[in-house]
Amino acid sequence: MPMDDLFSDRAIRDQPLARADVERLRAASPHQHLVDCDLEEADLSGLDLSGWTFERCSLRRTDLSGAKLEETQWLSCRGAFAQFTGAQLGEARFTASDFNNCVLRRAVLTAAKFERCKLTGADLSDARTIDIRFEETLLINARLPGISFRKQRLVKVDLSQADLREGDFRATQFEDCSLRDANMTGSRFDDADLRGADLGGLRLFDATLFRGATISREQAGQLLGELGLKVR
Repeated sequence: MPMDDLFSDRAIRDQPLARADVERLRAASPHQHLVDCDLEEADLSGLDLSGWTFERCSLRRTDLSGAKLEETQWLSCRGAFAQFTGAQLGEARFTASDFNNCVLRRAVLTAAKFERCKLTGADLSDARTIDIRFEETLLINARLPGISFRKQRLVKVDLSQADLREGDFRATQFEDCSLRDANMTGSRFDDADLRGADLGGLRLFDATLFRGATISREQAGQLLGELGLKVR
């Protein structure tokens, strides 16, 4: 379909789009709605796409480094290994999307929300994450050092094997979550409610991090068993 015809409908549908195509769309209207579009491996670095909506789009290995993506919507997208290094994603919303192994290093994620997403292996190192929210999201083996979840309610968030060093979980409530085999060195759990978290794989050193937190009797017995202590 010629590019001129793309502007005839409010939503851009089922199109392979390269950087030049996206720049033309941006020039035609600052806010676009892409549906079922193929942006795989496209170089969109540095572009201002704030307010855009991406629905069921393919973004595998797409480069969005340094892009302005404030208030964007990502609905049922697939973006394995997508590159968001240094991107501005304030108040972005990711819903039912698979961005496994994506790179969000140094990204601005203030008030961003991820719901029913797959972020397995994602790298959020050095990201700005004030008031970031995760719900029903897989973060298995993800890198989240130094991120604050203080006073949040985490529901169905899987942080198994994740890098959570120096994290702030003070007064955080866990519901149907997993911290199994996570690296929590230097993290704080004061006043956290861990009764809804899988704490399997803890070492003796890790157990000391939970001073001041609440766990169930069943969890206490499990922890003592994993630490090699017999409960009679």
